[in-house]
Amino acid sequence: MHFVAMLGFSASGVTIRYDVPQTLLSAAVAIVVVGAGLFITELGKRRLPAILVGGALAGAGVAAMHYMGMEAMNMSAEVRYNPVFVVASVVIALVAATAALWCTVHIRGTLATIVATLVMGIAVTGMHYTGMAGVSVINPVNSVPAGASTMQLLVPLVMGVSVVTFLLILGIGLWPTEEELRTQAEFENRLKSHSEQGARFDAAPREVPELQPRTGQFAQPQRTA
Repeated sequence: MHFVAMLGFSASGVTIRYDVPQTLLSAAVAIVVVGAGLFITELGKRRLPAILVGGALAGAGVAAMHYMGMEAMNMSAEVRYNPVFVVASVVIALVAATAALWCTVHIRGTLATIVATLVMGIAVTGMHYTGMAGVSVINPVNSVPAGASTMQLLVPLVMGVSVVTFLLILGIGLWPTEEELRTQAEFENRLKSHSEQGARFDAAPREVPELQPRTGQFAQPQRTA
């Protein structure tokens, strides 16, 4: 979303170019950090402390991606940030990402997936536009900075980020819940118990009657192992 939204960013008399390696690094940071947040949540059995840590990490990844991406923009002007808006944007990212993660792991079904997606969308868009509201572009100069143009960079980048994001969301959505894991464990325990009972029955001694050849009658049964 960040990279698409930047297509609409402009400043009067200012030429914008992008530092490709740093822009790609910002996307990679978001992918790795958000993925780490999801991993921590699963590692912590989806309990509240793990969700809080994972959500904070995911929100921090979104915020880091935004401001690293902003630093990757080369402008023929000076860029300044209002610290109040910067702090507010980071808080929005942390809170909304944590809420989205909680919805994802605790509520199942199509509706829950839609809600979690919307909340995560709020995390990204809310922090983006809050942060951009605190950006000031001043002292423009008549020059063209080094770097790639908007379309040269963003079209392939947006496609790649979209695919990776979809795969991450799909992965966490398909991951079994704690209740499902518990049900599976109980089923396996019952299956193991039945197997052990069957083995003990097969190994138990049985009384085998012996046929007397002369009388044609069975003698007193004898126990055999």
